[in-house]
Amino acid sequence: MSELRQRPTATSKSSNGPDKESNPRQHTINDETDQDHGISLLDIIRVIVTLLLACGGLSYYMTSSESVLWGYRPWYTRWPVVKQWVQGPVTLTPSQLSLYNGTDTNLPLYVAVNGTIFDVSANRMIYGPGGSYNFFAGRDATRAFVTGCFKEDLTNDLRGVEIMFLPVEDVEDEGVTSAQRKIRREKELRAARARVEETVKRWTGFFANHAKYFEAGRVIEDGGVHGEPWPLCESAQKQRPKRSAIMEKS
Repeated sequence: MSELRQRPTATSKSSNGPDKESNPRQHTINDETDQDHGISLLDIIRVIVTLLLACGGLSYYMTSSESVLWGYRPWYTRWPVVKQWVQGPVTLTPSQLSLYNGTDTNLPLYVAVNGTIFDVSANRMIYGPGGSYNFFAGRDATRAFVTGCFKEDLTNDLRGVEIMFLPVEDVEDEGVTSAQRKIRREKELRAARARVEETVKRWTGFFANHAKYFEAGRVIEDGGVHGEPWPLCESAQKQRPKRSAIMEKS
């Protein structure tokens, strides 16, 4: 009998080796799997940039077009401050400082508190000629900032200003010896001077931390404070506490 060759079946064909004809659908799935590598660095950058732009736009809207950083303005983003930093701090005598009262528009507008000069040129409507606070311009009027007497106390002389915080002796202090009265007076005097310092510090901080103002330099006294102490203005006298009121509270 002649030897017959057995025709290979599908089973034998698959068992002999892998199918040479691959499934097109399987190819597509594999390709998509190979291409899916997750979120790329570029995608992350795009998300971050989008969030920053959205945050800046919201800040610009909420702050009435003043800032894209929610009110924060670094000093190096303000040209007048950068210019002052490059030029260095100014040192002026009181007579030189008086030239910076807004009359000469080519000069900055300066206000001084406790010897520190602040540039308030950004608010000429208030501190410039005709402004409601022009009397502060071109001078150190620290005493007026403490007493509130804007006509009488336009000076830096703080001598005796602590009296406005000392009680008026409007009643007889029976049962208190002279020694006790002296100790009490010294204690009240220290507290009064501390209040003066606190008030001056608060006003200095107001100008130093203002969004539109900045420190420009220092005032150099040409001769210093001399003569009789500045008298306490009438308005400050009226603000003084009374001994009778203090005794009632105690």
